[in-house]
Amino acid sequence: MSNFVTAAQFLPLTVGDALQVLAACAAAVGFVVLFRPMIRGVALAALLVVKPRLTKEQRLQRRQMRDDAAMKRMMNSSKISPSEAAELRAMAARG
Repeated sequence: MSNFVTAAQFLPLTVGDALQVLAACAAAVGFVVLFRPMIRGVALAALLVVKPRLTKEQRLQRRQMRDDAAMKRMMNSSKISPSEAAELRAMAARG
Protein backbone atom coordinates (compact mmCIF):
# COMPACT_ATOMS: atom_id res chain seq x y z
CA MET A 1 0.00 0.00 0.00
CA SER A 2 2.85 2.36 0.71
CA ASN A 3 4.15 1.92 -2.85
CA PHE A 4 0.79 3.03 -4.23
CA VAL A 5 0.68 6.06 -1.96
CA THR A 6 4.23 7.00 -2.93
CA ALA A 7 3.45 6.64 -6.65
CA ALA A 8 0.23 8.64 -6.27
CA GLN A 9 2.13 11.51 -4.67
CA PHE A 10 4.31 11.96 -7.76
CA LEU A 11 1.45 11.89 -10.26
CA PRO A 12 0.02 15.38 -10.88
CA LEU A 13 -3.46 13.86 -11.36
CA THR A 14 -6.22 14.84 -8.98
CA VAL A 15 -9.65 13.30 -8.62
CA GLY A 16 -11.16 16.18 -10.59
CA ASP A 17 -8.68 15.65 -13.42
CA ALA A 18 -9.45 11.95 -13.50
CA LEU A 19 -13.19 12.62 -13.67
CA GLN A 20 -12.61 15.14 -16.44
CA VAL A 21 -10.63 12.59 -18.49
CA LEU A 22 -13.29 9.96 -17.85
CA ALA A 23 -16.06 12.35 -18.97
CA ALA A 24 -14.13 13.22 -22.14
CA CYS A 25 -13.68 9.52 -22.95
CA ALA A 26 -17.38 8.85 -22.33
CA ALA A 27 -18.34 11.78 -24.58
CA ALA A 28 -16.04 10.51 -27.36
CA VAL A 29 -17.51 6.98 -27.15
CA GLY A 30 -21.04 8.40 -27.11
CA PHE A 31 -20.26 10.52 -30.17
CA VAL A 32 -18.95 7.51 -32.08
CA VAL A 33 -21.93 5.35 -31.10
CA LEU A 34 -24.42 8.08 -32.00
CA PHE A 35 -22.92 8.90 -35.38
CA ARG A 36 -21.75 5.39 -36.37
CA PRO A 37 -23.96 5.10 -39.49
CA MET A 38 -22.76 8.46 -40.78
CA ILE A 39 -19.13 7.62 -40.03
CA ARG A 40 -19.48 4.28 -41.87
CA GLY A 41 -21.06 6.02 -44.86
CA VAL A 42 -18.28 8.60 -45.07
CA ALA A 43 -15.65 5.86 -44.77
CA LEU A 44 -17.33 3.82 -47.53
CA ALA A 45 -17.53 6.89 -49.80
CA ALA A 46 -13.84 7.60 -49.21
CA LEU A 47 -13.00 3.98 -50.00
CA LEU A 48 -14.98 4.13 -53.24
CA VAL A 49 -13.11 7.29 -54.24
CA VAL A 50 -9.78 5.54 -53.73
CA LYS A 51 -10.78 2.14 -55.13
CA PRO A 52 -13.90 2.24 -57.31
CA ARG A 53 -15.98 -0.88 -57.83
CA LEU A 54 -15.61 -2.84 -61.02
CA THR A 55 -18.48 -2.75 -63.48
CA LYS A 56 -20.72 -5.76 -63.84
CA GLU A 57 -19.04 -6.73 -67.10
CA GLN A 58 -15.57 -6.48 -65.56
CA ARG A 59 -16.61 -8.65 -62.61
CA LEU A 60 -18.16 -11.23 -64.97
CA GLN A 61 -15.02 -11.27 -67.12
CA ARG A 62 -12.79 -11.68 -64.07
CA ARG A 63 -14.96 -14.54 -62.78
CA GLN A 64 -14.86 -16.28 -66.16
CA MET A 65 -11.08 -15.93 -66.35
CA ARG A 66 -10.74 -17.40 -62.85
CA ASP A 67 -13.06 -20.29 -63.73
CA ASP A 68 -11.16 -20.97 -66.95
CA ALA A 69 -7.85 -21.02 -65.08
CA ALA A 70 -9.28 -23.43 -62.50
CA MET A 71 -10.59 -25.68 -65.26
CA LYS A 72 -7.18 -25.72 -66.99
CA ARG A 73 -5.47 -26.56 -63.69
CA MET A 74 -7.88 -29.44 -63.17
CA MET A 75 -7.36 -30.71 -66.71
CA ASN A 76 -3.58 -30.52 -66.44
CA SER A 77 -3.58 -32.37 -63.14
CA SER A 78 -1.82 -35.72 -63.33
CA LYS A 79 -4.36 -37.37 -60.99
CA ILE A 80 -7.33 -36.96 -63.30
CA SER A 81 -8.85 -39.97 -65.03
CA PRO A 82 -9.73 -39.94 -68.75
CA SER A 83 -13.45 -39.98 -68.00
CA GLU A 84 -13.13 -36.97 -65.70
CA ALA A 85 -11.10 -35.18 -68.36
CA ALA A 86 -13.84 -35.82 -70.91
CA GLU A 87 -16.44 -34.53 -68.48
CA LEU A 88 -14.38 -31.39 -67.88
CA ARG A 89 -14.08 -30.81 -71.62
CA ALA A 90 -17.85 -31.16 -71.97
CA MET A 91 -18.36 -28.66 -69.15
CA ALA A 92 -15.93 -26.26 -70.79
CA ALA A 93 -17.76 -26.54 -74.11
CA ARG A 94 -21.07 -25.68 -72.45
CA GLY A 95 -19.65 -22.71 -70.52
